[in-house]
Amino acid sequence: QVPLVESGGDSVQSGGSLRLACTVSGYSVSNYFMAWFREAPGKDRGGVAGFTSHGTRNYAASVKGRFTISRDIAKNILSLQMNSLKPEDTAMYYCAAGPGAGAGLILNSQGYNYWGQGTQVTVIS
Repeated sequence: QVPLVESGGDSVQSGGSLRLACTVSGYSVSNYFMAWFREAPGKDRGGVAGFTSHGTRNYAASVKGRFTISRDIAKNILSLQMNSLKPEDTAMYYCAAGPGAGAGLILNSQGYNYWGQGTQVTVIS
C-alpha cells in the first residue's frame, strides 16, 4: 500500500484559487509517476496534471495555463495550484501514484494503482 492523503478542497467563487496537497507516506514522490485526477458527477474520471518519476510534467488541455503541479521531494508532497477556477472544474480530485503507462501517457489512469480518498472542489458561478 502507498498511503495517499489529499487535502485543500473547498468551495470557491469562479475566478478564485485553491491549492491541493497530497501527502505521501512510506516512499519518495520521485519513485513513481504521480498525478491528479478528477471526477465530476456523471462523468468519467480524467487526468488533470501529472509527473513522471523523472520529473516530466503534463497537463490536460482544459487546465493548461491555469493549474500548476509541483512536488516537494524532501517533504513527500504533491501539490496542485489551481487558479482562475471555473464552474466546470467542480469535481472530486484524487491523487494517484503508480508505475505509469509510459512517458507519453502521464494522464492515463491505467498507469496508476494507488489512489487517495479524494478531496472535493466546488466552484460557484
